[in-house]
Amino acid sequence: MTEGVTNMFEDPMMKMWVSFIAMGLMFLSVILTIFSKEKLRGLFRYFFLSVSFIMIMASGLIIFLVVFTGPVPE
Repeated sequence: MTEGVTNMFEDPMMKMWVSFIAMGLMFLSVILTIFSKEKLRGLFRYFFLSVSFIMIMASGLIIFLVVFTGPVPE
């Protein structure tokens, strides 16, 4: 399984786009958290906070994979 992940990150442009997706997930997570804490109450608030938590964890995992796959070969 790690072979497929490693091959995906060998292209520098692919690493860039994957990291942009992770940054977008982080941004959406922050926006969703602020919205849910300011505007929502009850069950909807906890649902959106849970979705936000899942998004921030996914983005952290993506950034972890991008950083620790190392520099791309030239």
